[in-house]
Amino acid sequence: MRKDVRILLVGEPKVGKTSLIMSLVSEEFPDVVPYRAEEITIPADVTPERVPTHIVDYSEAEQTDEQLFQEISKANVICIVYSVNNKKSIEKVTSHWIPLITENTDKDSRVPLILVGNKSDLVEHSSMETILPIMNQYSEIETCVECSAKNLKNISELFYYAQKAVLHPTGPLYCPEKKDMKLLCVKALTRIFKVSDLDNDGILNDNELNFFQRTCFNTPLEPQALEDVKNVVRKNLSDGVCDNGLTLKGFLFLHTLFIQRGRHETTWTVLRRFGYDDDLELNQDYLFPPLKVPPDCTTELNHNAYLFLQSVFDKHDKDRDCALSPEELKDLFDVFPYMPWGPDVNNTVCTNDHGWITYQGYLSQWTLTTYLDVQRCLEYLGYLGYSIIAEQESQASGITVTRDKKIDLQKKQTQRSVFRCNVFGDIGSGKSSFLQAFLGRNLMRQKMIREEHRSYYAISTAYVYGQEKYLLLHEVFPDFDYLSDADMACDIVCLVYDVSNPYSFEYCTKVFKQYFMDSKTPCMMIATKSDLPEIKQMYGCSPLEFCRRHKMPPPQSFTCNTAVAPCRDIYTKLTTMAMYPHARLRCMCTCNRCTFCLCQNFLNSELLQTVRAKLYAVVLRRHVSQADLKSSTFWLRASVGATVFAVLGFTMYRVLLKPR
Repeated sequence: MRKDVRILLVGEPKVGKTSLIMSLVSEEFPDVVPYRAEEITIPADVTPERVPTHIVDYSEAEQTDEQLFQEISKANVICIVYSVNNKKSIEKVTSHWIPLITENTDKDSRVPLILVGNKSDLVEHSSMETILPIMNQYSEIETCVECSAKNLKNISELFYYAQKAVLHPTGPLYCPEKKDMKLLCVKALTRIFKVSDLDNDGILNDNELNFFQRTCFNTPLEPQALEDVKNVVRKNLSDGVCDNGLTLKGFLFLHTLFIQRGRHETTWTVLRRFGYDDDLELNQDYLFPPLKVPPDCTTELNHNAYLFLQSVFDKHDKDRDCALSPEELKDLFDVFPYMPWGPDVNNTVCTNDHGWITYQGYLSQWTLTTYLDVQRCLEYLGYLGYSIIAEQESQASGITVTRDKKIDLQKKQTQRSVFRCNVFGDIGSGKSSFLQAFLGRNLMRQKMIREEHRSYYAISTAYVYGQEKYLLLHEVFPDFDYLSDADMACDIVCLVYDVSNPYSFEYCTKVFKQYFMDSKTPCMMIATKSDLPEIKQMYGCSPLEFCRRHKMPPPQSFTCNTAVAPCRDIYTKLTTMAMYPHARLRCMCTCNRCTFCLCQNFLNSELLQTVRAKLYAVVLRRHVSQADLKSSTFWLRASVGATVFAVLGFTMYRVLLKPR
């Protein structure tokens, strides 16, 4: 809504412009009328629309043409006053005033006009027969009011209509010539209908209509009033009501009826509640609510936003296959002015066998958008009507801004759910395959991806100690000489080299030494194409020795040349390292020197396996009777045996620990 309304009164001398203003203020006809009234401001609490209103008078005797042009450019609505008993003043409306106003206003921002026939007390006839052709000729004329400053007839109504012409203009909504709503208005109301159709059945049922009514007007419709509305539509439109619900055609018909009956404010209230401005475009303040994101903080969707997005998915997944077909996806984004997801999205998230985005992939893409470009996420949520359907103040309430990463490192814990892994590697090292393997695609499926649909991101979920987290992989273009801050900012670095290429590893060492050796960001080496014969790397030391020197986990073997989906263990390890960068994860160690490796080797040794197998055989062959189970002696022996095994195990661990 506008903050204020500025009304300008123009017209020929002696038509009563000043008298109209003074009669409004004093509520009586003035005995002495000056050439021009001073600018008057009516407080918001006095006006019907609760908006401050400024009323400006014009006098040819006291003002220059330049001053008039300035006032015309500042006015929100212009009242052209004529005298009903003066034909010359009526003729001047079309011959002088309308052309003058048109010349001094911006063509793109149309100023509404009100024709005011004053001195109706002096004649018994109406001037409407003369004025109606003028109204039909000029679409910028909102209405015509006949009044009398002397008798105070229609004085309040005049300024109410002027205010209404600014706050609830007819022009953007309705075409008088066609007697129908304009295309932009139909488009906006269609989006509103689809957002309000919570089950996507093409009908607004009673619950949806009541929710819509409560959202827009803060009050539900009484059952009888609801039925009366449907009956009005039924009488005028055969397909306006279906299954006792309002169809899109019925919804549009109702608003056409409101406009034709002069109730523009009803339609404008609905449009503005759903974020539209005076030009029927979604307001920038609605699409981009303020959201402060400090440096080193990230953005994630919160629980309420995920619930809303889940309801949107369920609403459009008509065949209930937990995936969105191209038609279903198009229907979902029908409330957008453009298609936000391109073909590359299908190669960024998980899809089913048909290549359709799954439920998990759908949420992953929203998570990715929120993390990389939160402003775009706010815009998308605005198109879907998040603040209205979720009954929140704005889309910003669906976003969580995480705390500074430095604080997470200090406290050695994090509440974040999304972790970024930047993947570095030379050309042909297998970075793209590594990303696609995370989405469950083996080499055979990856060969079907078209180059123009390739994505440099991949996002999916990984479970770390029972917690679901999102891992975002980003393939960094191998331009060694220049790495941007975005390339450097991540939670973990993945250095990929090809085991079958002797020069592949050297690139990883250069990236690590120049950019990450002195940083606190954990790094991991990935030895890709492990299904091929390994060739010695042309570098001063082996990859294993390099990792050992720089206190990195040993290189992790990886291949996506498998018959089924590639193994996901490596991605769980990456997510774990990103979550706990301060911890050294020995579960990935294969050095055969540390205590962990020695214990692992002992537990996996042939001797211990043989002893364990014989113990199992003895226990399983021995018949345990019901009497044994009830005997305290049996349970005492079992407890002592378990204790002995525990003590022996701890003793062995301590013995092995001493050399370290």
